[in-house]
Amino acid sequence: MSNSNPAFARSLAFRENTLATPSAEQLDEMYGRPSASTTDTGRMSYEDTIMKTLISFGILVAGAVVGWIVPALAIPGFIVGFVLALVNIFKKQPSRGLILSYAAFQGLFVGGISAIFSQMWDGIVTQAVFGTLAVIGVTLFLFLSGKFRTSARMTRIVLVAMVGYMVFSLVNFGLMIFGATDGMFGLRSTEIFGIPLGVFLGVLVVFLAAYSLVMDFESIQAGVEQGAPRVFGWHAAFGIMVTVVWLYVEILRLLAILRGE
Repeated sequence: MSNSNPAFARSLAFRENTLATPSAEQLDEMYGRPSASTTDTGRMSYEDTIMKTLISFGILVAGAVVGWIVPALAIPGFIVGFVLALVNIFKKQPSRGLILSYAAFQGLFVGGISAIFSQMWDGIVTQAVFGTLAVIGVTLFLFLSGKFRTSARMTRIVLVAMVGYMVFSLVNFGLMIFGATDGMFGLRSTEIFGIPLGVFLGVLVVFLAAYSLVMDFESIQAGVEQGAPRVFGWHAAFGIMVTVVWLYVEILRLLAILRGE
């Protein structure tokens, strides 16, 4: 007696097809197929990571346009962006939504502070943008040429320097809030041999940011070579974005100090 169940019929046909010996034409077609790409295997790739990075920066730039138009959004953008940055840093699995949200709010901060500085120092934003692009370009060139690499010892030194700079920034911010310093940039305005402290710090931070970029590049390289899951491309995009924003803001402040208060 025949079985009229469609599911049974499909199951029977599937078994017959899979158990049948493939013909010479089928074998030739199977061997002729291209190898599975990183996209097919769900693994991290340079192309996919670059695309995720471009998307992140696209949203950041869109947020910056809004912040430029409404500079008052710089402060809430900074606060929310800072919180989202901490969440993304300590989150084990990268989240596309949280990373893109960080990009949007950080864009508000970047656009707002850029508008404020532009009103005080004409043309400074253009200078900061080109300065940031120059540092990124030189760092990437040196990395690709193999002339700029990290080392365990140097990484420890850089991390300690970053923590020290963060502590200094928090103390300096507190002094400025309570009016304990007269300079516009707090302790950074203090002169050493006629040169503001902020200039020395600015040069140091540019190097720290460049070194951080190399760490980001090496992280991407290691992820691709070790076959990390594709989702970690978002983590790489987030790391580059944090470093570039930090670099831009520091160059912007350095130029402001050089141009005078």
